[in-house]
Amino acid sequence: MDVVGQLKRQDEKALQALMDQYGDYLLRTACLLLKDRQAAEEAVQDAFVTAYYKIGQLQDPLKLKGWLTRIVVNRCRMRQRTRDWKRLFSFARMEPFLEDVSEPGPEQSLMLELRNERLSDAVRQLAYPYREAITLYYFNEMNIEEMSEQLECNRNTIKARLSRGRAQLKRMLEEGADHDGQR
Repeated sequence: MDVVGQLKRQDEKALQALMDQYGDYLLRTACLLLKDRQAAEEAVQDAFVTAYYKIGQLQDPLKLKGWLTRIVVNRCRMRQRTRDWKRLFSFARMEPFLEDVSEPGPEQSLMLELRNERLSDAVRQLAYPYREAITLYYFNEMNIEEMSEQLECNRNTIKARLSRGRAQLKRMLEEGADHDGQR
């Protein structure tokens, strides 16, 4: 099925197919970037509407996923700039967005849950440029070149953000482990 061709003909069934195919991926990305599920859902919804009306701007149909990711990242940036983060009270846990590959035992499940919760909390504490780079690289499995293209940044800028983000994450996780050991 040629989703891009159907979208160019304004076929709403193609939009539904697009949402089914990329919805979870884009929502996970937006949640990790915005730290708020409701804002993430709105950003993804805006992205799909934008994609529906601006599909003609997509030059290469093979780059549909990257094009959608760029739209969501831009929507998240826009929300990040305009939102008053001081009014946020709490953040939803990220486990529903992290895929479960196998069925671990109860002890492993608890340890994985604690690790994922600690990691999610640490990622949410990063400054937005670092959070964006870490999310796209590790959670969306984009390479440096793809990130550079999507974010319209120099490759070295992306590498620096990843390096600094990883260093901050490592420091936060080590500090958390030290606090857990002192209890």
